Amino acid sequence: MRPSDLAREHGISTQAVRNYERDGCLPPAARTPTGYRIYSELHAAALRAFLALVAANGHATAGQVMTAVHAERLDGALTALDRGHAQLLRDRETLAAVREAVDHLTATAASSPGPPDRPTPSGPLAPPTPSGPLSIGEVAHRLGLTPATLRTWETAGILTPARDRTTGHRGYLPADVRDAELAHLLRRGGYPLHHIATVVRQIRTAGGTEELAAALDGWQRRLTARGLAMLTAAARLGDYLTLRSLPESA
Repeated sequence: MRPSDLAREHGISTQAVRNYERDGCLPPAARTPTGYRIYSELHAAALRAFLALVAANGHATAGQVMTAVHAERLDGALTALDRGHAQLLRDRETLAAVREAVDHLTATAASSPGPPDRPTPSGPLAPPTPSGPLSIGEVAHRLGLTPATLRTWETAGILTPARDRTTGHRGYLPADVRDAELAHLLRRGGYPLHHIATVVRQIRTAGGTEELAAALDGWQRRLTARGLAMLTAAARLGDYLTLRSLPESA
């Protein structure tokens, strides 16, 4: 096969095929005496696997998986995939928690004359415990973010952690952590900060639930599509690994 033969199947350019080979996402091509690349079904299977991984996990993870495979580090490739599945599961759990929070807040708002009160400490914040406020570092670690990102979200009005009166340190209560989880979920979906701030405020006040429900339904569809894409990517990668293990592919 020529580069154009591989490119045509996926609607990409021949330069993209060459770039993927250069970056280690495809195995090295054989060369004719005059220097032209010669690809085989092995390369076609590698390209199918790589592009399916891109659709499921993004370019960075897809490249990490394929380069690990070609460096004979299969466990490294599988670990990268495991992280993607773990993140998808976390997103599903976060979405379920957000729906539950919305249902709870909506019910609370319906049974009270005003918006539900947000618990705040009456004095200096107690030391962080499993049932007490968390520090900004603990919340950042929990979400796999940096404290600077949480401060940016606070500036945007997404997070409103209380402050210790003595030290000025932030203390994240369960409601704050819930807001941060939701912000992280929506941020990965490409939502701008001002939109996320609006959604979080709707959860806090249990108002505008139709717009919020539509946003959560959209994320549910995205998560389902990603899960299905991961299944496809796993099948394509399995096909490639099987073909790669055959003696004539060595």
